[in-house]
Amino acid sequence: MNNIHHNLSTFRILFLVKGIFTLCFSIFFIIYACIGIIIRNTDEWSQEADSFPFNPGLIFIVIGVIGFLISMVMGILTIMTSKYLKEEKNYNFIFVMAILNCLTGVLGILLGVFTLIELTKPEVKQLFFKA
Repeated sequence: MNNIHHNLSTFRILFLVKGIFTLCFSIFFIIYACIGIIIRNTDEWSQEADSFPFNPGLIFIVIGVIGFLISMVMGILTIMTSKYLKEEKNYNFIFVMAILNCLTGVLGILLGVFTLIELTKPEVKQLFFKA
């Protein structure tokens, strides 16, 4: 039984680290949006307004804002997953977040796959669904 708790606590720490990395990564999207603001306010683009139907800086701003929001939400949800692993509750939330983390790069794939393997063990399910 201690082995199960040891694995869940390891995954808890890894989800916490992954969530913090994801939140830190959102800074790059802020920088990306700032580059778009700089491009948009450049005099060159305002003088050549007839050659482009829109200012290319707008693309940078939109991608930066959307990327920032997505990475912030994923970071917060990943940290919440860490909290729920510690408390051994919200099995379905942890399961879904493990699947979503598989979409977020190599660290997310490894963390998600090993978490899914651990969560499907009957003795781990029993921890979450205590009667």
